Amino acid sequence: MTPILVLLLLTLALLYFLSPLLSPSPIPGPLYARVTSLILKYHEFTATRTAYIHSLHLRYGPVVRIAPNEVAFASATAAKEIYCSNGSGYDKTEWYDLFKVYDRRTMFTTLGKSEHAKRKRLLADRYANSNIMKGGIMEGIKERARTFAGLCEKGGKEGVDLYETKVLHAYAFDCVTLHLFHPHSTNSLTDPKDSEIMLEVTFDSSLQNRLLSHYSPLLHRLLNTFLSNILSLKPRETPLADSFVLDTAAQPNASPFTLLHRLHSQSSLPQIDIAAESLDHMAAGIDTTGDALCFLIWELSQPSSLSYQKHLQQELRSAPPDTPVEKLPYLDAVVMEGLRMFPAIPMSLPRYCPPGGGSIIDNYQIPPNTIVSCQPYSVQRLGPEKGGVFPEPDRFWPGRWLKAEGETQAEFEERERGMKRGFMAFGMGGRGCIGKHLALAEMKCLLREVYGRFGTVPDGRMGRGEMEMADLLVSSRPRGQRCLVRFEKLDA
Repeated sequence: MTPILVLLLLTLALLYFLSPLLSPSPIPGPLYARVTSLILKYHEFTATRTAYIHSLHLRYGPVVRIAPNEVAFASATAAKEIYCSNGSGYDKTEWYDLFKVYDRRTMFTTLGKSEHAKRKRLLADRYANSNIMKGGIMEGIKERARTFAGLCEKGGKEGVDLYETKVLHAYAFDCVTLHLFHPHSTNSLTDPKDSEIMLEVTFDSSLQNRLLSHYSPLLHRLLNTFLSNILSLKPRETPLADSFVLDTAAQPNASPFTLLHRLHSQSSLPQIDIAAESLDHMAAGIDTTGDALCFLIWELSQPSSLSYQKHLQQELRSAPPDTPVEKLPYLDAVVMEGLRMFPAIPMSLPRYCPPGGGSIIDNYQIPPNTIVSCQPYSVQRLGPEKGGVFPEPDRFWPGRWLKAEGETQAEFEERERGMKRGFMAFGMGGRGCIGKHLALAEMKCLLREVYGRFGTVPDGRMGRGEMEMADLLVSSRPRGQRCLVRFEKLDA
């Protein structure tokens, strides 16, 4: 054995035994995770981090060490501790610097709780459900949903590629810009110029480039030309979106229900911060809602979901046209189950364990400054036998969100509370997704238009594995980057 190899083995052994996470009780996980984060980084760079961590949870349980100083959790109790304790949980890590806009911190990229709370107080009013349900926003969303359904009718039995054409993302883009900027919102479903802006924001293949810039800025600078020109791993560039947002955010006459009106009338933020916050919300509202709808429609189109699709069609077609979407219980159950199986943000949401004496999470003593996280995908996909909340977690079953036959109302409410404790499709706590009410309204309006008029079936040209999830930075997309679905018009 060479001296270099001996030295390497001794170094690894020393790292193993000196690791703070070994005391007082070792964290479950693969041995290599105690000495290196390279395996985790490999899965990050190959867009398989979510699936990799989930496989570790399936093997080791709801607590698993994934790197020398990082632990992943997948229980409702851990999620509550990390994201809700002491006024919205632990502080964010520098990983969120990847999302700074114009080099400014937005609400999403603030690291400390106090900074976040200050910005959220300014913005939360515009995202309250009472504001979302007002006529201006809801009527605009419904109009866009009708436009989307009209495009599906044109595609018909020939099939529509819901992902490659980005038609769902265009819908989400038009809805979020309505909320942000009306009357300066977009119409990318029908206007090619607006569609170019949407495609620039949502076709983001900069994962590897951005990760390298985060982990090793020096190496990123040295390899930038090679990454861009040889490997085609280019940094994210959004000149059209930047121009649109910078120009629009300066407009003084936005509608009272918009975020822009709120920022202009109630804040002293510099104009560049208003533009940065607006662009951050715009980008966040496209991929998340578009991808979640894509995966949900695909799941509803499967032969195994035919009975659920028919039940949904029956509810939608029998309800009076003026029935509010929040008064359609089966539609709500379908959306909740879709978000449970395919959360808009499935990936880890990293936090620092607070300084001081450390924390106890799921009966493990975690040292200060350890990176801890839950990934919504695993919290919502582990069964009770693995410490999770949802029985048959890989089964798409909207009925789990409804009162079962023979179940008392009290029993259902208790079961529902348990499910909601383990539901984090929009994050959890005070730093959860501020736009969840807008996203739910968009999803429900679109599904109402589609399944009130059509049945959907998968296109036979889709290959096996194409709809498996591939990671972006926080959201996901179909690995095959297409989703072919056929729309069959229902009888009048």
